[in-house]
Amino acid sequence: MQDFINGLKAFFTDFFRDGGLTIVRTVAFALLGLVILKIVRIIARRATMKSKLDSAAATFVLSVITVVLYVALVIVVASSLGISTAGIIAAFSAIALAIALALQDSLASLANGVIIIFTKPFKKGDIIVINGKEGYVQDIRLFNTKILTYNNEEVIIPNSDVLSETLVNQSTMPLRRVEMPFYVAYSADAEGVRRRIYEELCADDVIISSPAPSVGLDSFGETAIKCTAYAWAATENYTAAKTHVREIIYSALRGLDAAPSARVVKLVNDAARDGTGEDADD
Repeated sequence: MQDFINGLKAFFTDFFRDGGLTIVRTVAFALLGLVILKIVRIIARRATMKSKLDSAAATFVLSVITVVLYVALVIVVASSLGISTAGIIAAFSAIALAIALALQDSLASLANGVIIIFTKPFKKGDIIVINGKEGYVQDIRLFNTKILTYNNEEVIIPNSDVLSETLVNQSTMPLRRVEMPFYVAYSADAEGVRRRIYEELCADDVIISSPAPSVGLDSFGETAIKCTAYAWAATENYTAAKTHVREIIYSALRGLDAAPSARVVKLVNDAARDGTGEDADD
């Protein structure tokens, strides 16, 4: 029995003398670091849930915190083993530089994604126009933004393009104005058409009364007078309001005498084909 105890003492003596204490200390630091990392992640997750950050921003913040904590843990463990931390930091720097050079475009999109997430030029569900593509924002990611067009096409745009191109957010303001140009022949009763369109715009239930709708005379062409109907509507009713304005104009033009009416319809169709009128082919 005494020989067993002496052997056990000799084992631990040799173990600690040969670096066993360092190993035990390092394992303890690693386990303690993992526990602290988990606690900090839980606290950070709860804090982001209580804040006004959206899901993308919260995920990014948690990811950054996790990476920083893991790097710090690796440095502490290496230092406990007697490894030079300066060498570790230099190695991390070299790896980071290599990754940055290999992923320049991706990192540019990542940086722009962070800017979009925190500055919020648009949010999920907004109607936006980016790089000629118009649709509803489906998802805002760190590297790209996904929109759904009116034709049910899913378009994924790199965030580097989102901030470098002109961005139109059609959902920011509570009201939007419909501008619908139309043409009236000189032989027609232009004032009567204008008055009828104005009265029907005022009576429409989708078009709001303040700001009030209006019908303006824009310019004189060689064969017709160009006019424009203006009407305001709530942003969520914009599409319906545009349809109503178009139908009101068409109804007023159809109410003209047969010859002038045919002339007006031809002018409207010609304008639609030539692209001279805004929203002529919508």
